[in-house]
Amino acid sequence: MKSTRRRLLQTAALSPAAAAAAATGNLTASSPSPLYASLGIKPVINGVGVVTVLGGSIMPPEVIRAMEEASRYFIPLPELERKVGMRIAELLKAPAAMVTCGAASAITVGTAACLSEGDPAKLRRLPNREGIRYEVIQQKSHRSGYEHQMELCGAKIVTVETRKELEAAINEKTGMMFFLNKADPDGQVKAEEFVRIGKERGVPTMNDAASDATPKENLWKYTAQGFDLVIFSGGKALRGPQPSGLLLGRKDLIEASYPAMSPYAGIGRGMKVGKEEMCGLLAAVERYLKVDHEAEYRELDRRVASIRQALEGVPGVRTERHVPVIANEVPHVKVLWDESARGLSSQEVVGKLRDGDPPIHIQRPGNGQLLISVWMMRGAEHEIVGRRLKEIFRA
Repeated sequence: MKSTRRRLLQTAALSPAAAAAAATGNLTASSPSPLYASLGIKPVINGVGVVTVLGGSIMPPEVIRAMEEASRYFIPLPELERKVGMRIAELLKAPAAMVTCGAASAITVGTAACLSEGDPAKLRRLPNREGIRYEVIQQKSHRSGYEHQMELCGAKIVTVETRKELEAAINEKTGMMFFLNKADPDGQVKAEEFVRIGKERGVPTMNDAASDATPKENLWKYTAQGFDLVIFSGGKALRGPQPSGLLLGRKDLIEASYPAMSPYAGIGRGMKVGKEEMCGLLAAVERYLKVDHEAEYRELDRRVASIRQALEGVPGVRTERHVPVIANEVPHVKVLWDESARGLSSQEVVGKLRDGDPPIHIQRPGNGQLLISVWMMRGAEHEIVGRRLKEIFRA
């Protein structure tokens, strides 16, 4: 009782943001939220992972405190941009770094830097292609919705499949080569070869590794491979502010990226990063490098085992521990069954979980398949997921 009273008094003495930060670790989807309740929104159990559509991740206390302190002062924003960038570059063993408005923003301002070749006049003309090396080469298997971020700069996407096609596609109009890291297993030209070709032909290479901050060594792996620009999301594995991203790489290209973004009048003027996000992401990076990731991994494995155990003995249902080969490389649970034999589709299971209280969101990679990420679950949420799945399959 005394211990509980002491914690309450300590929390009451904190600033609002610090008090919220102190309580963050104890919250779950079932915890009362007056704010979301007033909006008629129910918090959910996140069984998908660090996805934007569910808010990315939960910021830890260190990040919240840094953002709150940053919010109290006026500072010269261009100076803060570069000072924070220098600190992050040092931490992540990169030549240079900058904080962007999410990973997609990093694609745009990095593309602008490459296409304009650091020429302010060319940068101001974007997306006008006159006098610009506007072609961006990427592998067919690496195509995604994110290429629109390059097209904002006037880029023309040129797709290839083989090394021979890649080399033949490079010409005087080629301004950049784009690599989607999570698609590396699917492409014929692997990362090392992709970089080597870019170096040989004098074309800057960009690697979108937004979801690949695990393991932490990845944060310097790709710049060490030789990619000229590397991108990470700030609000996923790093648990920084959701509207933040990292652009790492060559000093000249990072310096050329700054004028493309707010507070300057470049093509990315609308991609504003506040002082709070900059300081919050710096705090997130500092924290991430100190985290005991082995202990975190063991905890995730414990949650995976709990869900699998809950489904043991359910006829026709089997489970697997699954770790993605690339992107979000943490333990997941795979649930598999024959839909026709059970008369229950994966879409129906997903719907039942979402309609419950609290709602549970998971992935459905195919018929008779569920993929559950335990990474962003808190407290005993994994037990709730296991129990609800068992109820659905036994109904």
